[in-house]
Amino acid sequence: MTMNSHPVTGAQAPADRRHRVVIIGSGFGGLAAARALDKADVDVTLVARTGHHLFQPLLYQVATGILSVGEIAPSTRLVLRDQENATVALGEVDRIDVTARTVHATAGHVDFELEYDSLVVAAGANQSYFGNDHFERWAPGMKSIDDALELRSRIMGCFEQAEVTEDEAERRRLLTFVVVGAGPTGVEMAGQIAELAQRTLKNSFRRIDPGRARIILIDAAPSVLPPFGPKLGNAARRRLEELGVEIQLNAMVTDVDYSGIEVKDPDGSLRRIDSTCKIWSAGVQASPLGQMLADQTSAEVDRAGRVLVNPDLSLPGHPEIFVIGDMINLDNLPGVSPVAIQGGKYVAKQIVREVEGGRSPSERPPFKYFDKGSMATVSRYSAVAKIGPLELHGFLAWVLWLVVHLAFLIGFRNRVITLLSWGLHIGDHRSHLNSTARWVYARQAIAEAQERERRDADRAVSD
Repeated sequence: MTMNSHPVTGAQAPADRRHRVVIIGSGFGGLAAARALDKADVDVTLVARTGHHLFQPLLYQVATGILSVGEIAPSTRLVLRDQENATVALGEVDRIDVTARTVHATAGHVDFELEYDSLVVAAGANQSYFGNDHFERWAPGMKSIDDALELRSRIMGCFEQAEVTEDEAERRRLLTFVVVGAGPTGVEMAGQIAELAQRTLKNSFRRIDPGRARIILIDAAPSVLPPFGPKLGNAARRRLEELGVEIQLNAMVTDVDYSGIEVKDPDGSLRRIDSTCKIWSAGVQASPLGQMLADQTSAEVDRAGRVLVNPDLSLPGHPEIFVIGDMINLDNLPGVSPVAIQGGKYVAKQIVREVEGGRSPSERPPFKYFDKGSMATVSRYSAVAKIGPLELHGFLAWVLWLVVHLAFLIGFRNRVITLLSWGLHIGDHRSHLNSTARWVYARQAIAEAQERERRDADRAVSD
């Protein structure tokens, strides 16, 4: 099936139809670009593998029962339903043909193709296990709703199993939670597990004391929150330690399995931490679409798969293709949502200038990122914030974090519900701690099914 016909090779669309913009990805960058093209004389098609816009910075709150999925993941189709020039397509993009200017995607058993005059690639990044992809089975990351729901079930499942087991060694293993990566996601996750154990679940069990759970935050780096600097990193570390979180730095994870992890210390010695619940937040890898584009153009990618783009966020020799968000390598820009949002708006502006104003791509000004600062929560009433030379931590930083995140949430209803959820959380109440066995074991079942398919395929070839 092909959507939008009449491919062209020039910069402008024929007079009998409007300029077609295809946007890959419904994250911060993709959605910002689509919305910025509202009222423009173009046809926009946004294609993404999920039907929602995920507010990824709050995924850890879904994983620890503070927020529900709907509060941070509104339907992309509903967000854009009043934008008459926008079409939403659910599909996994598996091929981009730069020469033919087409994007091929699949939705279940249905294949379809989109033709473009301008392409905006905002496919984001995935969790990186630094070449050890088998770690993922036992230590999920925090990049999707599926990840958050699985982690929530794993966390709660550990407490439930610890309540009924008679084996003391098994109980200790179940009540040991390891978070790998001391960046913002890791710090936020470790702090929330500690609060969940010590406050929310207090007096909820009869045979175990959840407050005695062991929470370990581990990283190969020498500091907590390195991008925030030593002052805020140390403030976050002190607060985590007050919550009982064990922080192990300069420690490299060398192996992960069902029952624990193996760690290499600076002196080269190896040690093991027995733990049922492991959470990975140690790195990211850009979407493989970046490499796909590089293979067809003169663009290059770095070790993390990010595309080295021109100053106008386009690919070398292809002014009609833009790459934005976590997929770009430009001027050491961080992989944060404001970069993606500003990039999406900038790209939309250039498309409008050229389609409606007759401007040439050579006239594009370079993309300039306005750094509004960085922030991360550590626990209830405690956060860190870095805004230019200003460094804040504690309650004031937490209030600032609250205001900023509410402002970025899509939709008035989401802001109200989220604020109410945070208000209830202040009283140690978490309304979304339900879990199911399917969430826990789905990843393992899929891995086992894929392995069976691989063995069957190998057997068929050998026969």
